Amino acid sequence: MTTTNTAEPILSPETAIAALSSDDNQIRYYAAWWLGKHQVQAGCTALCDALFDQRYRIPSGGYPLRRQAARALGQLKNPQAVPALIAALECDEDLRLREAAIAALATIGDKRAVMPLLNLLQTSQEQPYEVLIEALASLQVWSARPQIEPFLKHPSERVQCAAARYMYLLTQQPQYIERIVKNLNHDNMYLRWAAVFDLGAVGHQQAIQAILTANVPNSLKLLNLKRILEMLLNSSDSQKATALLVFRAIDDLLILL
Repeated sequence: MTTTNTAEPILSPETAIAALSSDDNQIRYYAAWWLGKHQVQAGCTALCDALFDQRYRIPSGGYPLRRQAARALGQLKNPQAVPALIAALECDEDLRLREAAIAALATIGDKRAVMPLLNLLQTSQEQPYEVLIEALASLQVWSARPQIEPFLKHPSERVQCAAARYMYLLTQQPQYIERIVKNLNHDNMYLRWAAVFDLGAVGHQQAIQAILTANVPNSLKLLNLKRILEMLLNSSDSQKATALLVFRAIDDLLILL
């Protein structure tokens, strides 16, 4: 790939795509972020190429540009990126890249990702289990239950919550909601935040009440209530009354901001 030295600011899709070929790694990173932020579909091919960049590597072995390209492709939600994202899963040197690629595949929602993700779950190597389990839940891969259920006892509480989220979406049993709600009172605020996002993914009425009383910023409450509202509005008419409750809760939170 030819590199360019340019001081031209990134203000358009064209300049952002061109900047991915810069010899300045920070500019390239920002360009990938910009293309994802603005959901520039024309940048899909260039971002897929960036998933295999060799030039920007940090001393610990990670690939920051590759990670940002994966996140940007998730924002584009373009199915054309699926083969490149699946290939990026094979990078053993950077689990954060794998994590970003898994999250992007889950967001795109293409079933071609199912077998590669199941293969990661079944390997003996360490994986980004939290996002991997969440992705399998998003893709409704319920056949993975025997492999995922043991993660309810994983040493990481965040992985436990991801497994509980998967199990609730599969079984609709409230005991799994309670596993997540328990973390809303955790001393670690990041665990509280993660629990709120897990509740936002399940959309149960108990989850709504738990989010409203959680010790997290109101902005996070609003974001996850919005996620639940979108699910309710796309569901059956029997959920419309619950949707009205969420509307009122969102209005009350907006007044407090």
